[in-house]
Parts: sequence; structure tokens; C-alpha cells
Amino acid sequence: MLRQAAGVLLSKAVHRTWRRVQQAGAVTAGRPGPYTFRRIGTGTRLAFPQGTVFGTPWIELGDHCVIGADVTLTAGMMPGLDLGADTVLRLGDGVVLGRGSHVIADTTVTVGDDVFFGPYCYVTSTNHSYDDPHQPVGKQWPRSAPVEIGSGSWLGHGAVVLPGARLGRNVVVAAGSVVRGEVPDHAVVAGAPARVVRRWDATAGWQPPLRTPPPVPVPEGVTAQQLLALSALTETGDGGAPQPEPGERDGGR
Repeated sequence: MLRQAAGVLLSKAVHRTWRRVQQAGAVTAGRPGPYTFRRIGTGTRLAFPQGTVFGTPWIELGDHCVIGADVTLTAGMMPGLDLGADTVLRLGDGVVLGRGSHVIADTTVTVGDDVFFGPYCYVTSTNHSYDDPHQPVGKQWPRSAPVEIGSGSWLGHGAVVLPGARLGRNVVVAAGSVVRGEVPDHAVVAGAPARVVRRWDATAGWQPPLRTPPPVPVPEGVTAQQLLALSALTETGDGGAPQPEPGERDGGR
């Protein structure tokens, strides 16, 4: 019993200490840690522990961004390079990068406002080349091309965006997809390589049509207590009265 109690106390102490470390290690504009970002916007936070981060003088982070733990952000092919006067990697306002995601900018990578990444997404402006069949692929000079992800887009878990990709506004990238080339506004892409599987038409709406109705948002001003009360009413029926068992509505027939 004493050993078990000591184990419980130790576990609580370890988790309490880790939470304090996470708080202290998070990076914000007011607490940049060891980094010298060109800009960290108001309300932006990089969770601790951070992934690989270098080239920060050429990285701009917009306002109210959420950068998950173990996220890699790099500008340039390696640390210590002079990348010139211009920003190389830019995140807009309200960007969310899920845990373990990588954004690798050897040349320009631009992410628009309110773009959401699921966990473990990978965006890169550089890819290996294999032009010379006599040299190992890893030793050949890579190919680079700018990447742009339009505002309002969503990248599902494990999505990969390759050099030269240009995603329009409000694009949905299905989990595990590999995107290259141009994707039009208001499109859904899936697969490897990704292709357009659904697109918004101003006259006909979504084509092909959505299979489920859109979710109804919670009205403004509704409190958490009201939502809990509504949930209770939904479970018990109108006015809180218990609902009849199957067969009771028709007299048991």
C-alpha cells in the first residue's frame, strides 16, 4: 500500500512538473526563447517541445497562430545561411499547425490566413532529384519551387504538399493525400497524387452533392449550462419526460 501510494504521488509530481516545463518552454512574442523570428504575431504560441527550428530571421508568424508540439519550421537548406532580405516562410493569421507537422522552406512558402493543418502534415518547397542514374539520389542537387496554400484551407492528417503546389482558397486536402500542381478555390482533393473529387459551383452548389446536411452551429450567446440542459432534454424527450420503450407507443403490438 505504501509503495502504491508513493507511486501515485510520484506520478502526480512528474505530470505537474511536465506541465510547468511546457508552460515555461512555450514560445510567444513576449517569450521568444532562443529564437529570433522575423515576426511573431500577437497571441501566437509555439507549444513545447518544439521540433527542428532554424532560419528564424526569415520566418514570419501571423497573429493568433497555434503551433503544436514537435512542429518543424525551417527556412533555408541548413542553419547559418544568409537568405537575403525577403521573408522565406510566412504563416498568415490564425494558422493552426497540428502536432508533428513539418514546413520546410528552402524557397518561398506562403500559408494564408485561417489555414488548419491536422497532425503530421508535411509541406516542402524542395524535393530530391534523380536525373543522374549513376549517382545516389540523396547526393544529387534538389529541385525547389515556391509553395502557396490559400486562406481558409484544411489539410487532413498526414497530408503532403510538394514543391510548386498552389492551393486556392478554402481547399480541403483529404488525409494522407499528396498534392502537387494547382488546386482551384473551393475544391476537395484526395489521393496520391491528389485529384479533385468535389468542387463548389456558384449555381449548382457542391458537385457531386454532399451526402450529409451541413451541421447547425451553436447560436451566439448560448452558455455551456444551456447546452448541458439541452443535452439532458434531448436524452429524455420533450419537457424531460422519459421516452417510452419500443413497443409501448402502439400498445405493445
